[in-house]
Amino acid sequence: MNLHQNLLNEPPETRLPDDPEAREALASADDPTPVAGRFPSYSAAWARLAELALADGQPVTAYAYARTGYHRGLDQLRRSGWKGHGPIPWEHAPNQGFLRALHALSRASERIGDAEEAERCATFLRDSSPEAAEALDG
Repeated sequence: MNLHQNLLNEPPETRLPDDPEAREALASADDPTPVAGRFPSYSAAWARLAELALADGQPVTAYAYARTGYHRGLDQLRRSGWKGHGPIPWEHAPNQGFLRALHALSRASERIGDAEEAERCATFLRDSSPEAAEALDG
């Protein structure tokens, strides 16, 4: 008998694969633009671009960057077995790029006046990882 079996039939956590080369390139870059160009599927680079654009008062640019990181992350999640719902743990570092892009998309949507999209993204973030929502909103 498996004492740790999920009896509620909830989906398992999705953990994205690490990309050490992209991670190291972003960690050593002052400007994430070349990293996003070299590693276009790396959501963390797009999330960082979105965060910088938001900090610079450019919500439309931030929206475009965040939307790119979000969609590239969705592609990776699906390839990792995600079925459109279920936990995406914040504590798993490779998931953080997607979760940060989702957060930035919510913030950028709010700033351009798309309240419905902002709330949808905020809810998706909370449902996927309450820890991410707390860390990013706190």
